[in-house]
Amino acid sequence: MRKSIFARLNNWIIFSLMTIVVLTIVIAFTVLINFLRKEEIKRVDILVSALRFQQEVENPNLEVQALLLQIYSSNTTIPLIILDKNDQIMVHKNIPQDIENDPGQIVALAKKMSKSYTPIEIEIVKGNKQLVFYDNSRLLNNLRYSPYILGFFILCYFLFSFWFLRTIKKTDEGYLWAGLAKETAHQIGTPLSSMIGWLEIMKLDTPDSEGVHEIEKDIERLKTISERFSKIGSVPELNDMNFNETIQENYDYLKTRISKKINFGLHFPNYNILVPHNKILMSWVIENLVKNAVDAMKGEGAISISVFERNKNILIEVQDTGSGMTKQQARNAFKPGYSTKKRGWGLGLSLAKRVVQEYHNGDIRIAQTEVGKGTTFRIIIKKA
Repeated sequence: MRKSIFARLNNWIIFSLMTIVVLTIVIAFTVLINFLRKEEIKRVDILVSALRFQQEVENPNLEVQALLLQIYSSNTTIPLIILDKNDQIMVHKNIPQDIENDPGQIVALAKKMSKSYTPIEIEIVKGNKQLVFYDNSRLLNNLRYSPYILGFFILCYFLFSFWFLRTIKKTDEGYLWAGLAKETAHQIGTPLSSMIGWLEIMKLDTPDSEGVHEIEKDIERLKTISERFSKIGSVPELNDMNFNETIQENYDYLKTRISKKINFGLHFPNYNILVPHNKILMSWVIENLVKNAVDAMKGEGAISISVFERNKNILIEVQDTGSGMTKQQARNAFKPGYSTKKRGWGLGLSLAKRVVQEYHNGDIRIAQTEVGKGTTFRIIIKKA
């Protein structure tokens, strides 16, 4: 439980950090663009004011002339074009070098600038009014892509948020079902201990009784079931290797407990398949798939367990001739709580998926299903 709390806490920390990063980027871009825009407009206003001052002051001294020249020269980034009323070029600065000697393109650029900012009217020569055209600097123009960058980051953020919320939900569901499994094991353990005690007393009176032997088998079975549930939520040891032996033992047990009307078959290679696994949990997965198949066939039909190698993987297929599934049922089959049975809890396949994927680093899926013809479940595990 402590581990689950830390896992959820870490997820929320990651989510909070991502939120802070996205908000910081949005705010930083917005502040930067507004600041640069205001600064450039302010510099153009100062330049225009200097030009007007130069016209108003008669015979300015050398200091004033030097100051005016410094103001004009300080503009090294903002494109600037001054035209008279006849579109004659008076001054231009910081425009692309490839059009500096082409008056037509310079005038065209000035008209294009007027779409971004309203030209400022001045009078450098008395009786002849000019218009000052200007535009954003190259740096500010490059930042025009910032909305697209922001959009990309926001999209990534929303995708991450969607993934995060789904992960949180699945994690919480996983801890819920794991807790339920452990509690079930605990509840089974109490009456099971009592049954073992009573069985020992019965053995003293009738040690060779058939009923005593059958009860002993059932108690062993309950002990196995309890152990299976107790391992859910913890990391089991994968200390078994002979996969043939695990499948064979499971097959022998199930064959004696399913209907005689079901043709039950087992197929695997005549050599040992070595796969690191937990025998108790893997037997549970196979048993769960077989029991689901029996329910789907309503006690009559055929079930086959096939084990074979493909590339670097071991494949285990459980095939039945039952009722099959619709596409919607197949999509939801492994979701916790989903069941097509009236009295089903929807735990079996979801826990089987957890055992295969999280504990054995494999995969389990519905390889094929068709309504009225049957279903094939496939387990994929990497070879040793």
